[in-house]
Amino acid sequence: MNIDFPFHFDSRGATASTDYADHVRDMIEQLLFTDPGERVNRPDFGCGLRQLVFAPNSPELAATVQFTAQAALTQWLGELIDISSLEVTSEDSTLSVNLSYVLKATGQAQTTTFTQGDS
Repeated sequence: MNIDFPFHFDSRGATASTDYADHVRDMIEQLLFTDPGERVNRPDFGCGLRQLVFAPNSPELAATVQFTAQAALTQWLGELIDISSLEVTSEDSTLSVNLSYVLKATGQAQTTTFTQGDS
């Protein structure tokens, strides 16, 4: 069973589940927006993109963020996905991650955008 994120209950009162592709997408979102040190038993999990929402924009920062995100995705989810492209942009107080990847288990190509803003 693939538990849906964020955790919730379905109409029957059971833990909500989802399909494999959505479950992997949920795991990617959790990894991207978790700050290192935030998880008790996995202090090195995450890549801390949320911290960069208010950082000054520069080409160097963009390159660093993309490198950090790609490294974290490869480390934590490299057995599940092959990254085709990754682009991280920050505008005002909104951070966007455009990711294209292939699910290794099915060979299915996926493209998705993750957005995190000041709220």
